[in-house]
Amino acid sequence: MIKVSIIYPFQENGHFDFSYYISRHMPRSIELLSACQGFRNVTVEKGICGTEPDSAPDYVAACFYTFDTVESFVSAFMPHAEELQRDISNYTNISPKIQFNEILIQK
Repeated sequence: MIKVSIIYPFQENGHFDFSYYISRHMPRSIELLSACQGFRNVTVEKGICGTEPDSAPDYVAACFYTFDTVESFVSAFMPHAEELQRDISNYTNISPKIQFNEILIQK
């Protein structure tokens, strides 16, 4: 199983509209991707602070998709890539970082 991490780094002049992200972007993304074979799970997280209380988080937001394989994620995402990527400017000016990880332990 793999996890696709889509993370939005903290930026001094960065903007992230969680209201739009939670109410519009993610429901559409979940609707499209969860209908595909290999989809297992998705979580969305909001960064609240770094290692020190009241410090800025390293990442303001993160979305984690779990799929059976990298190929199953790519097959689910690519037909909708243009729509989902075009929507990014509606909720943030931060460029996301994406990483694929193999899940070794899950409880």
